[in-house]
Amino acid sequence: MKTVIRAFFKTLRIVIGPFMLLGEFVTRPKAMQRPAALQAEVDQQCTSLVLYQYKTCPFCIKVRQEMRRLALNVQKLDAQHPGTNRDDLINGGGMAKVPCLKITDPAGKVQWLYESGEIINYLRSRFASA
Repeated sequence: MKTVIRAFFKTLRIVIGPFMLLGEFVTRPKAMQRPAALQAEVDQQCTSLVLYQYKTCPFCIKVRQEMRRLALNVQKLDAQHPGTNRDDLINGGGMAKVPCLKITDPAGKVQWLYESGEIINYLRSRFASA
């Protein structure tokens, strides 16, 4: 029974996934405009951020849309399939749940932030006024 359920949801993701990506593309928000020097500073700050995501996860899409709106160049890693990215997410954050924002402070301390709403609130508080 478990195998049938997994196969059903895998098939559902394969069928619905392209439509979700098309919807993300069509509803893409316009990026906020910053002076070049300020955008360069924001880009530098974004090097300490990594978003672990699945391409067709609706919550990941929500976070990516906000990152576009805030004009953030955050590295995005796909953690859906077994491999290095997924292993790093599990070993660092403790679970294979997405979206997950890895935040590394200047001292090298790492924080793993789960939940799309919390990630969006963090990004807005840090970058919306920049």
